[in-house]
Amino acid sequence: MEATGTDEVEKIKSKFMSAWHNMKYSWVLKTKTYFSRNSPVFLLGKCYHFKTDESGELSTDGSNFDKINTEISGNVEEFRKDFISRIWLTYREEFPQIKGSVLTTDCGWGCTLRTGQMLLAQGLMLHFLGRAWVWPDALDIDSSDSESWTAHTVKKLTASFEASLTAEREPKILSNHHRGTLKRNWDESERRNEVYHRKIISWFGDSPLAAFGLHQLIEYGKKSGKIAGDWYGPAVVAHILRKAVEEARDPELQGVTVYVAQDCTVYSSDVIDRQCSFMDSGKADTKAVIILVPVRLGGERTNMDYLEFVKGILSLEYCVGIIGGKPKQSYYFAGFQDDSLIYMDPHYCQSFVDVSIKDFPLESFHCPSPKKMSFKKMDPSCTIGFYCRSVQDFEKASEEITKMLKSSSKEKYPLFTFVKGHSRDYDFASSPLHEENYLFSEDEKKRLKRFSTEEFVLL
Repeated sequence: MEATGTDEVEKIKSKFMSAWHNMKYSWVLKTKTYFSRNSPVFLLGKCYHFKTDESGELSTDGSNFDKINTEISGNVEEFRKDFISRIWLTYREEFPQIKGSVLTTDCGWGCTLRTGQMLLAQGLMLHFLGRAWVWPDALDIDSSDSESWTAHTVKKLTASFEASLTAEREPKILSNHHRGTLKRNWDESERRNEVYHRKIISWFGDSPLAAFGLHQLIEYGKKSGKIAGDWYGPAVVAHILRKAVEEARDPELQGVTVYVAQDCTVYSSDVIDRQCSFMDSGKADTKAVIILVPVRLGGERTNMDYLEFVKGILSLEYCVGIIGGKPKQSYYFAGFQDDSLIYMDPHYCQSFVDVSIKDFPLESFHCPSPKKMSFKKMDPSCTIGFYCRSVQDFEKASEEITKMLKSSSKEKYPLFTFVKGHSRDYDFASSPLHEENYLFSEDEKKRLKRFSTEEFVLL
């Protein structure tokens, strides 16, 4: 009886925290973001120019398109369409209970898992859809959506308290801004792309069976000592994503693998071994690889000397973004303008969407407006991601990034390195390609402990 009472208290506490975080973070969608007209904007390797003869700033919500010429307006729309097409994964509430807890929301603690999901989602989009793909309905999400979502928060706050007091499930209040996907006369290629668009999102659904959903990621995190409700750092999330991709059983995912750099070093032979491993089908073929590099951009604060390198990385089309943020507040960095980083913010609590149903609504998985943050405010701990479709692409990328690392490094040692050979050739213990059911080796645990406690040796 006492245990039951404790569970009820935890459920009420969970509802209260969900409502509080929804109110706390709802302003992030309402505030506008302004871009300079005189500087290029980079988004995951693509460059957009908003330049005009007039100086000033430009809002990306379309509110002042009439003030600029048609060519620039078109370029802004292309940027908006590209940005909105990226998959946005945020706090959710009222999803199935997480195993081993009473939690039905990740508000307040799951932001780094969400930014890790966004980075992995971008890698999968490159793999299945290509960088040129954009969501045909992207511009149907307009600025009024964020206004209605924010007003909707107040209703949810009140409803949450009432439901908690009566021990009932929180009532669903559906806003009227959601629209079904417009039916078009799509050709075969467009239909295929829409199938993959939905399939990728479904892999990140908030249910126990979703391959890269929160429930699965938390299960893998338990093997490294993490539980639901803990805060996860960028390095730990990188290893959790690696394990999640290794364990994924969907045949579509057998052509993708994840490699996590060891001590800021990418061992080329280890990467190629992963790419050339046999697929479950028994056919020898190369896999695409998503390379994750946990790094630290300074001591207690981010070193501004790394700015040009970070901008260079985000200028590459095979970059899948950066898991980073402010201290204890994770963001998914996807681009930049001047000295400001462009990001997607997971700190917005939305209702659970059942991605197993046909034609589930897509709107809440796409962010209506980008946000900007000064590079100097960035937390130094982050994880950088790259996608390489083939061994040849990896070799080309490693050469290009190595040149960038050397040219941007003012110190004797670069931020991270690519070296020939296997990690075992350098007397490092490397986890085998087909490891047992352990998330981390003892050596990995030691490295992760250094990352999580932020005890670094600065060279």
